[in-house]
Amino acid sequence: MNQASTAPTHTPRVALVGDRSPHVKSHVRIPSLFDALTERDGLVLDAYWIPTGDAEAPGAVKGFDAVWVLPGSPYESEEGALAAIRTAREDGIPFLGTCGGFQHALLEFARDVCGLTAAAHAENDPSAADDDLLIAPLACSLVGHEGAVRVTPGSLAESVLGAERTTERYHCDYGPDSRHLDTLRAHGLRFTGEDEDGQVRIAELPSHPFFLTTLFQPELAGDGSRPHPIVRALAQAATDHARRPR
Repeated sequence: MNQASTAPTHTPRVALVGDRSPHVKSHVRIPSLFDALTERDGLVLDAYWIPTGDAEAPGAVKGFDAVWVLPGSPYESEEGALAAIRTAREDGIPFLGTCGGFQHALLEFARDVCGLTAAAHAENDPSAADDDLLIAPLACSLVGHEGAVRVTPGSLAESVLGAERTTERYHCDYGPDSRHLDTLRAHGLRFTGEDEDGQVRIAELPSHPFFLTTLFQPELAGDGSRPHPIVRALAQAATDHARRPR
C-alpha cells in the first residue's frame, strides 16, 4: 500500500473542550504542544477550542477526529462537557480527558451507561447526598503535586506510556469515590492506573478505538517542548481517524 493511500483525507481536527483561560496553565500550554507535535512528530492537527456552553449544542463535536476535555473545572456548563464526552464515546471518536476531563468522563459513564442518574460531582453539586457522590473531595489536595502511578500491564495506558510505572503532575482537589467503581467496572470501564495508595488515576474503555482519561495532567509534563506520550497518542489516534473514508 503506498503512502498516498494511507494519508489522512484531511488535516485531523481536534475539539478542545473547556473554558479557555490564561489563568489555567494547561490551556496556556496547548498551543506549544501542538506546535511540538508538528515539529517533532510530523503530526499536523487543526485544534478548535469549544467552550463548554457551546458544547451543549447537538452535534457540537461530531465530525471531529478527536475530543480532548481539558482541565479548568468547574466548567461553565457541566452538561456541555458531558455531551462532548458522550458523543466521543458513542461515535468512536478518539477521546482524552485530563483532570476535570477525567472526572467528567467517569460522571458521564456512570449516568449514561450505568444508570446512576443521580451520580454527582462535589465541585458542581456540593449539596449532593454522600451516597450519590461519584467525584468527591480528595483527602489530600493534589494541587501542585507530583507522584508515581502504577500502570496495568497490557492496558492501553501501558502501551502508550511504554512502562508500568510513571511519575506525573497534578492540579486538582477532587477524585473518584471508591464506592461506585465496581459498578463502572461491571459496565466495561477499566481502571488501569493507581497511585502508591491504590487510588485510581487512569481509566480507559477497551471497547472504544481510543478512550483514555487521567486524573493527572500530561500536558504539564516538562517544559512543553516534548509532548507527553499520552498527548502524542491522542494526536496519532486523531490522524488514524482522519484516514477513515467519510
